[in-house]
Amino acid sequence: MTKQPKTAKPVSRTIVPKETEGADRLPKPTAAEYENRQLSLFQTFLANTDEQRDSLSNAIDLWDSVPRYSVSRQAMTKARINDRFLEKHEAGFQYRQRMYTRTIYAARVTDPDGVDRDYYPSATEELVEDALRKLAIDQQAGFFDKPNYRSGVSFTLYALREELQRRGHTRSYQEIVQALNILSQCVVDIRPNDGSSEGMVRSTYLPTLAAVSRNKLREDPKARWMVQFHPLVTGSIDQVTYRQFNYHLMMSHSTQLARWLHKQLALKYTFAHHLKPFDMLYSTVKRDSGLLDEYARGRRGIEKLEAAFRELTARGVLLSYRREDKTGPRGKLLDVEFTLHPHSDFIYDMKASNKRLGDDQKSVGIGGGSSPKPVGIGGGSR
Repeated sequence: MTKQPKTAKPVSRTIVPKETEGADRLPKPTAAEYENRQLSLFQTFLANTDEQRDSLSNAIDLWDSVPRYSVSRQAMTKARINDRFLEKHEAGFQYRQRMYTRTIYAARVTDPDGVDRDYYPSATEELVEDALRKLAIDQQAGFFDKPNYRSGVSFTLYALREELQRRGHTRSYQEIVQALNILSQCVVDIRPNDGSSEGMVRSTYLPTLAAVSRNKLREDPKARWMVQFHPLVTGSIDQVTYRQFNYHLMMSHSTQLARWLHKQLALKYTFAHHLKPFDMLYSTVKRDSGLLDEYARGRRGIEKLEAAFRELTARGVLLSYRREDKTGPRGKLLDVEFTLHPHSDFIYDMKASNKRLGDDQKSVGIGGGSSPKPVGIGGGSR
């Protein structure tokens, strides 16, 4: 009797942290980089209570306007060649009346099944970056290194996982390590469409990842890691162009689109007032977020956008909104305009953000005001 060959079981491996090449040769941030005036301004908020302070973080003007997390895992799976490879991904967006093109070059990481696959950063990576930025606010965690023009955070996987869980987004250690690998290997290219070299940058999302070895990770999840933030984040810390916003509320939204809208309102609706509504076109949200591209039927995308506005209304970001359909010949739906009325809590948040921004800019001799100049890509004054 011939023996039947045994069916091989699928291989399941732990995702290994992959640090940036040469990261061990980079100078470690000194005590001065963890304690300086510029960093202190980034870490200090205008708030009345510790609870309010805990809910706040910083939105980065240009960086958080780039549609850099717009491709879902499902869309990646469909787009992969031979279940492994992804082409570069291009998308256009507008920032301060200027059109840009962002190009993402996928990261190649080893999956738990042992296969190398390409990934673009998606929803989990966005949550991880936001959580890292929040950890950087804690004393002795964030750093700003003016001479080397870099900023970042020292952290433990345990603290990062706890931060995500506390904000309603539980992830396993393996998922977090994979997200860090993707963020440290994926390159994003941002360039203006007018052909100018001014306002152009090419960098990984996290230019440096100093990781913990696989064995040490198993032994001690509290061993410290270090990442360096994108140059646009460093430039914003240097030039004081970030804005405080309700990070805890933003993280609590159930969809990526609602979180994106909340952050965009925090950056752009600086004049929030009951008598001054804010208008948003569906076509603008679709273009600048990239989060509605998967809906071939426009009406389906509009439904998703309206659902996000309903959630922002239920959660006290908006008081109400009004929808107006823009139609063409024979009643064809061309676009939808949403008129947004702010909740009093959001108005309060914006007033506090404006005051903090103005005070901080004046304190470093930059000027002040609720509409900072755009941060020059590649850094500010050195």
